[in-house]
Amino acid sequence: MVQLKHEQDYIVESKRKCVEAGMDPNEIRKPKHSMSDLQLLEKRHTYQEILSVVDFFSKKILDSLSGTPVLIVISDENGYLLHMVGDETIRMTINQLGIEVGAQFTQEDMGTNVVSLSLQQNHPIQLIGSNHYHTILHGTACYGVAFRYTDINNLLGSICIMTATELHNPFFLTMLSTVVDSIERELLLRKQNRKLNMLNQIMVNKNRNGIIITNADGVINSVNDFVMDKFNIQRDSNIVDRAHQDPECLVSSYMKKVIQKKKSYDNVQMILRTVDNQKLVCLFDAQPIYDETHNFIGSYSQLRDITERYLNEERHNYLAYHDELTSLPNRRSLQETLNYHISSSLTSGKTIDLVLMFLDLDHFKTINDAFGHSNGDILLKQVSSRLILCLGDNGKVFRMGGDEFIFLFHDINGQKDVIQKGRQIIDLFDTPFTINGSKFHVTASIGIAIYPNDGTDAETFMVYADNAMYKSKSKGRNNYTLFDANMKTHSKEKDKLSLEVSLRRALENKEFVVYYQPQVDLVNKKIIGVEALLRWDSPEYGIVSPVSFIPILEENGLISQVGEWVLSEVCNQSKRWIEQGFPKLRMAVNLSSQQFLKDNLVEVIANTLIETGMDPNYLELEITETMTMDVERAITVLGQLNALGVRISIDDFGTGYSSLNYLKKFPIHTLKIDKSFVRDIMIDVNDSNIVSTIISMAHNLNLDVVAEGVETKDQLDFLQLKKCDAVQGYYYSKPLSVVDFEKSFYNLNNEIKMNSTNEMDGLT
Repeated sequence: MVQLKHEQDYIVESKRKCVEAGMDPNEIRKPKHSMSDLQLLEKRHTYQEILSVVDFFSKKILDSLSGTPVLIVISDENGYLLHMVGDETIRMTINQLGIEVGAQFTQEDMGTNVVSLSLQQNHPIQLIGSNHYHTILHGTACYGVAFRYTDINNLLGSICIMTATELHNPFFLTMLSTVVDSIERELLLRKQNRKLNMLNQIMVNKNRNGIIITNADGVINSVNDFVMDKFNIQRDSNIVDRAHQDPECLVSSYMKKVIQKKKSYDNVQMILRTVDNQKLVCLFDAQPIYDETHNFIGSYSQLRDITERYLNEERHNYLAYHDELTSLPNRRSLQETLNYHISSSLTSGKTIDLVLMFLDLDHFKTINDAFGHSNGDILLKQVSSRLILCLGDNGKVFRMGGDEFIFLFHDINGQKDVIQKGRQIIDLFDTPFTINGSKFHVTASIGIAIYPNDGTDAETFMVYADNAMYKSKSKGRNNYTLFDANMKTHSKEKDKLSLEVSLRRALENKEFVVYYQPQVDLVNKKIIGVEALLRWDSPEYGIVSPVSFIPILEENGLISQVGEWVLSEVCNQSKRWIEQGFPKLRMAVNLSSQQFLKDNLVEVIANTLIETGMDPNYLELEITETMTMDVERAITVLGQLNALGVRISIDDFGTGYSSLNYLKKFPIHTLKIDKSFVRDIMIDVNDSNIVSTIISMAHNLNLDVVAEGVETKDQLDFLQLKKCDAVQGYYYSKPLSVVDFEKSFYNLNNEIKMNSTNEMDGLT
């Protein structure tokens, strides 16, 4: 008897389980479970293809081992024996032990056996002589390998070889492993072929693309439902004959050329009509088919329906040159039209008379703000419809965007006719517009430029018309103005230069003022602080918005100097208010990027606090996320500011550079949610989710949250629901001068408390 010196771990473990189960190694074990004849028949039917493949390769094994008594046993994935082939003597012997087709081999019933172990282990196994637990099998050598669908690692069963111990040869296991590889490859190949056959049927019969396959004479061998339903092209009909009968049929005509002239086509766009006269846009591919000896045997064509894409492209191309709201030609269309006319004039040498009229609605922003953008859009559509009425045969109107329109006229005879046309357009606005039952009186300002007198290129031509339009605005609106040379100086660049000169004197002349916008505590229902906002009270321009002059201050380097003045003014104002009996308020001051980057920032703030005597706990310095991009410097500077006792807040949070990892490292106290997120929280789910996330995140970091730009009750209710700490915005108060703030402070505080009390009463 052959005895292997060392037993594999899986054999040792199997024998241990036999001992634990109380099995007697000297008893004869028989399978406890077997399939009924019907169950076996059904299983074999299910495994028909698998068994045919395994049986084929089993016979190959037997042929290669001719003369050697071996029995090959095939099981399913559960250990049920499905087939035996090989030495009849061995087969009869094991049949006497109850081992026959239909019986189930399990560890629990049969002890250590090759079928169970091959199914359990992920590798080939062998049991030689005493490797078996039961002594009755010590005279046998068994080899087993499981097989599966390798693409999904799905276990199918096992194939085992049984012979006498004296004939043990490791070659049996190697050969069996090789055969199983072949079995698995064949099973996978057949599986893939079935899929290919299914896909082929789907491609031809149910493909959304049209498929036509003909023989060499043009007789259709295969055609799918798409072609038959859409074009009534039927199987067994002749596509060449169809081309003769209906020369207008593009598909037949092209396939005739494929068959008769052996032409190929790729991506030919065809606009076709279906049997129910529907427009269908397809890409047509076709090619001749040759056999292995290059003999022509037929043709193949495909129709890909691109109707939806074609219509989308048409709409995209339309929108590229038209305004979506009014359907008027847009800025791009105007530029190309102007360039075409001017280029044609220069090329031909012929003078062309062009008139450009730049029209801007007066006070349109007021209408938008008062009645909403949807009503503003309705007004723009009605304006567009009126403007079209005065075009005549030689005019065109374009929408530039917003409330700006441009007329382009050609072949207008003389300035008198130009003025008459301008007057005609202005008169269009005498009749009020009606929107949702309400009447709106709207006027317009027009600037007129004439080619080639006013500019010899499209860009200059448009700029001059724009300048003339602003001249009409300055003259009181509801008018038209012809461009003249003096208007060239009224450019935006000159206005900017003029502002810069005035700004350099503003600080010296004490023209800057600070306005204060209250910040309201939503928990305690009272004003807890203010944000200081810079204004320019210019003798020349009046109160100027920071949007107009802050960028200029940043460009010319004055922003740091002005910022230091603001800081000093705010600290002094805080002291004055406390002396007047006002409660201590948190004073929020914006730091500019240039201020934050200055090496003496901490020193300037420390000196200001000392000089003004302000409590640092009530000074809050607002910085933006982008200022912290130099993380190491930001940590150092913010740490020094925090050591002074001042508060730090991140302004416009969510709009710039941000990293939660660094945010945790910064000694900050407050996050301010930018008004761009607050504005649409009731209509934009993305904005509402962002705001909710910022509030939750800030609270998790033990930071306060202030929401900017709160203008409606719905916005306030949403923020209260999300437990925002404080808000500021026009809902409570616009930015106020010092005088107005002092007048309104106590009344506003009382209103906040009263409204809060009324809301609570309404809930009870």
